[in-house]
Amino acid sequence: MRQDPNHHLFEQYSELSMYSPRFIKKLFALSWKDLFFVLVPLLVLVGLVGWLTFTMLQPAPPDTLVILSGPDGSSFQSTAEKYKKIIEKHGIKVKVVTTDGSDENLDLLMNKKVAADVALVQNGLADKNELQSLLSLGTLYVQPVLVFYRGQRKIDQITQLKHLRVAIGPEGSGTHILAKKIFEANEMTSTDLSMITMDGDDAMVALKEKKLDAIFVMSELISGKKVRELMEEPGIHLMSFRQADGYVRRLRYLSRLTAHEGSFDLGRNLPPEDIQLVGTPVELVARANIHPAISDLLISAAKEVHSRAGLFRNANEFPAPTQREFTISEDAKRYYTSGSPFLYKRLPFWLASLIDRLLLLIVPLLIVIVPASRMLAPLYRWRIRSRLYRWYGVLMKIEREMAKKTADVEIEKIKKTLEEIELAVNTMSMPLAYADQLYVLREHIAMVKLRFEQKHAPNSTS
Repeated sequence: MRQDPNHHLFEQYSELSMYSPRFIKKLFALSWKDLFFVLVPLLVLVGLVGWLTFTMLQPAPPDTLVILSGPDGSSFQSTAEKYKKIIEKHGIKVKVVTTDGSDENLDLLMNKKVAADVALVQNGLADKNELQSLLSLGTLYVQPVLVFYRGQRKIDQITQLKHLRVAIGPEGSGTHILAKKIFEANEMTSTDLSMITMDGDDAMVALKEKKLDAIFVMSELISGKKVRELMEEPGIHLMSFRQADGYVRRLRYLSRLTAHEGSFDLGRNLPPEDIQLVGTPVELVARANIHPAISDLLISAAKEVHSRAGLFRNANEFPAPTQREFTISEDAKRYYTSGSPFLYKRLPFWLASLIDRLLLLIVPLLIVIVPASRMLAPLYRWRIRSRLYRWYGVLMKIEREMAKKTADVEIEKIKKTLEEIELAVNTMSMPLAYADQLYVLREHIAMVKLRFEQKHAPNSTS
């Protein structure tokens, strides 16, 4: 059978039919050079946003937490140990450091060379400007000021302790500082009585042995069990603050408390009658750079430990974000308002922390990437079409020149320019999807070239 001489030519062009894979491939072919110049600025923008987000991103939570408590056997140390047991369930190692009490805790927290994150601190000590760098995670409870005295004479005013031997706690303890402030409020100095610096346990023994006449005791230094033991001692009494309301108004960091009859021990009826007391709130104080996730863990542990009803608190009264001497941290406010974030309620701590940090990185990137991706196609089209449009600018300029009376030199220059334009456009590489616009440009070039030749033909009269 005779083969059509145009068979090969037909096959060559049939490959470019609108249904052939080759045609479709060419139709959707990209100009990688143009795409490169469009993509690079967008990638630089995304990279810049990613870098800024990463540098400002909160680092991963530390794997170790240091809590400053109080002396061995104190309620502060007992509380810190309870926190440790709860927090370590989440994979965070907790180190409880014993100290002399609240004042030393504040000094250690303010010393950046000391490895410490958070501490139990009673109110009434914040006289230092440096304390502004510390934040409160909330009030944990109110601890009473207990004044025990020996003798038959009833004492219900601090001024009745004049000329007596009174232990006011060790140096660096909140008990020591608060006792001095109470004496100062009563205009009493060391010349009015013998103020003895002594540890809580030693002071209790000395009071039993009649070596002291009175002692100031707070749970910062001793446990509740030892307090009950002291109340059972013959001849030793717990002072009732008859001026409790006056103390609360003069010393604003104090709160009024009542130890109801039998509330310490019902069987032994301790105390034997209602006792009016004053107390100072205890706060969980942290350094300003504490990680939000660790802050949440601490407050969660505090809720578990302190939310139950107690001798001087109602159920769910504590912990509380009460503004006192320390500024409540923003993370603590957020926790008290809305609780722990959703991820931390449903996932293990380490996994929730990882996802939380990834979301903080991804969300800003999405805010940039989504609009940028929408701009990609229009920018690419503009880039392709701009390669055609710039020739239209040249053609319009040539037409304006043609409208003028030009010298022979200018005519030759225009002719040469038209030839160069035609050659450049004919050899231009263009994605197939934009071929129609390329052919329209070629027609326009040919039209301008024809007008030029007609106007400047040798037999032209113009």
